[in-house]
Amino acid sequence: MIRRLLRYCSPQARRLLVVELVVIVVTAVLQGVAFLMLVPLLRALFDGDGSQVRPWLTALAVVGAGYVVAHWFASQIGMKASTALLDSLLTRLGDRLVALPVSWFGTDRSGLVAGIATQGAMFVSSTPYSIVRLVITGIVQLSLTVVLVLGAYLAVGGSVDVATLIALLVLGVRFNEPIVGAGDLGGGISVARTTLGQLDELAAVEPLPEPQTPGTPADWGITFDAVTFGYGGSPVLRDLSFTVPSGRMTAIVGPSGSGKTTITKLMARFYDPEAGTVSLGGVPLPELGTAVVEAAVAPVFQDVYLFDDTILNNVWIGNPELSRDEVVAAATRARVDEIAARLPGGWEARVGEGGSNLSGGERQRVSIARALLKDAPVVLLDEATAALDIGNELAIGQVVDEVRADRTLVVVAHRLQTIMTADLIVMLDGEGGIRESGTHAELLAADGAYARYWRERVDAAGWQLAATEPTHSSRHERTRP
Repeated sequence: MIRRLLRYCSPQARRLLVVELVVIVVTAVLQGVAFLMLVPLLRALFDGDGSQVRPWLTALAVVGAGYVVAHWFASQIGMKASTALLDSLLTRLGDRLVALPVSWFGTDRSGLVAGIATQGAMFVSSTPYSIVRLVITGIVQLSLTVVLVLGAYLAVGGSVDVATLIALLVLGVRFNEPIVGAGDLGGGISVARTTLGQLDELAAVEPLPEPQTPGTPADWGITFDAVTFGYGGSPVLRDLSFTVPSGRMTAIVGPSGSGKTTITKLMARFYDPEAGTVSLGGVPLPELGTAVVEAAVAPVFQDVYLFDDTILNNVWIGNPELSRDEVVAAATRARVDEIAARLPGGWEARVGEGGSNLSGGERQRVSIARALLKDAPVVLLDEATAALDIGNELAIGQVVDEVRADRTLVVVAHRLQTIMTADLIVMLDGEGGIRESGTHAELLAADGAYARYWRERVDAAGWQLAATEPTHSSRHERTRP
């Protein structure tokens, strides 16, 4: 276990831990020597040999003083080693979490990470101060326990004198303490070993490959070239190819489970495809590197997570370098000001853990505000309006219209208004491929799967197709019953 601890130590923590181990051994040995010196001291007292009492008493005092100093020094070094080890563990954990692919966080691992960073790290960091000192002291005293048992056996047989027996009894009382504490010691070691095992598992996760020299995209268009991808099982996408034009809005539609959200996750490089290539500006994402992709792409998904902080700070995290006024301006563009206005405290109102004080649509508006604040050239939006009330749906629709003006916008589209106004519509076939793609007018004119999909959605929403003079696209109006 100590060898595993050293793997996660910084150079300073490693030095302190080694010194702590040495001092603990010295302390334990001095304690054992002091107990053993009781035998000749007591024998001299029972024999009334004053000439032997003083030397042994002086020697015992010297050894005892050395033990006290060593014990104090071990405690001080132990606390410093524990602090340094805790800092090392949290630093290593933070560095590792940053290096992990975003896909690792796809399942809810917040509890695991929180457990390692809090209770687990504290148990491991307390090892030099408490557990190791008791692992070492216990070993030394266990060896002396053997002496106690042997002495008692000899005393019963008359081979040991009274003085030796008394010393052995004193040792026996002293040995009771580590034996009683053995259960707690085992529990602490078990927790520390579990945490180290979790850290080992994190260290074994393979990161996405990164280039030595990141490439530079020519523009902000996105190309899928024969992409195949699955989540460890059957492929969700099969030999998928299409291009998202730079600076335009592309709507992705299709049946549930057809891979719409998977496409946006591949665009954000949460994963690399199993086969084929996803490129940004003509450069494959692995050649750009995660840092370049993260700077260029702002994803807004359905499962938005907000921190237990104020509305303003949850937006501000999108770009901490900006001023409060700039943050408020971006949040207002995303209609977050309407949320702040209804909550006590306004911009300083806390949203609760995970954003529990807000509705799903309101959380998504905060996430969109983050994306606006980041000012990334590519925005990915999973427009999950099915669960939104009309107010949030309209607000998000207005934000979509604003975002598309100067960015490459990819929308997993559900709103009819978003779909019909997209520059490109990609309709998935539900089998990992594309059934149709084109503009709204082109796909309606083709009278294929998209046209049928559109008519079903229009009928369900209560829209009507109104005849108008010929234009580049049909006009659609929503009529009251």
